[in-house]
Amino acid sequence: MTELSKERIKFWRPRQLPQVELLHASYVKQSFSRHFHDGFALGVVEQGALRFSYRGERLTAFPGCVNLVIPGEAHDGEAAGADGWTYRMFYLENAVMERAVFELSGKEKQLPFIAAGVLHDVTLARAIARLHQQLETDELPLLEQQSRLLSLLTMFVARYGEKRIQRNWAADAKAVAMVKDYLEAMYASNVSLEELSLLCGLSSFHMLRQFRSAVGVPPHAYLKQVRVRQAQLFLRQGLPLAYVAQETGFADQCHFSRQFKQITGVSPKQYSKNVQEKSFLRATMKNERR
Repeated sequence: MTELSKERIKFWRPRQLPQVELLHASYVKQSFSRHFHDGFALGVVEQGALRFSYRGERLTAFPGCVNLVIPGEAHDGEAAGADGWTYRMFYLENAVMERAVFELSGKEKQLPFIAAGVLHDVTLARAIARLHQQLETDELPLLEQQSRLLSLLTMFVARYGEKRIQRNWAADAKAVAMVKDYLEAMYASNVSLEELSLLCGLSSFHMLRQFRSAVGVPPHAYLKQVRVRQAQLFLRQGLPLAYVAQETGFADQCHFSRQFKQITGVSPKQYSKNVQEKSFLRATMKNERR
């Protein structure tokens, strides 16, 4: 196998996140000439090592390292060893990062400044890799995609922005109750973060923090549980699996099965068979007593 044949590149834009581009690539001989991006580039090295010049330094990102560049900063890039490197990258329009700053501080049209080009942060690296992998399938509903991306970027900005931004996270039971009621009523819809924020009158980030603090899970996880709970009701009524998956807002039956088992510990098919057998047994016993 030649070195070039070892290179793999996948570049795409998530259907529901139009301001984000994603790259998953393995390079061996690739050498990026000096260039800059209009927006932020944020990623994590999975294998090998990436070497690049950035802000007057010659940096190397090894597996588990976060590599990044801020808008307008010129940089290059090449392999730091014979085996090349594999990484996952987010390319973010400035509006996405401006929103992260706004959610944290309430300040509009401001971009964070991060001096470093390589970060040794295991938690952040894992969060980047996990979300990137999840966005490859496009199975996550809109609310979960937006929530996970916002949580990732606000963590990044809060930890490494030039000024650490803090806020008072006092509980707001009324706002949380409104969001819960809305999710329970609209469980079959592709709910957006903007809808929930507008509904309760809080910024998206504040709402996410308040909800998780009060409920124990973020809104997208709560919505998933509401959908599974409703699916259980439909299955107890004997409705077909494909119909139940569609009516409860899941992307497809396969996605429905995975999500259902993650919460209940059994597949929808197993659950349906079990409840139907119990219903039949109860009906038989009732007829025998007559």
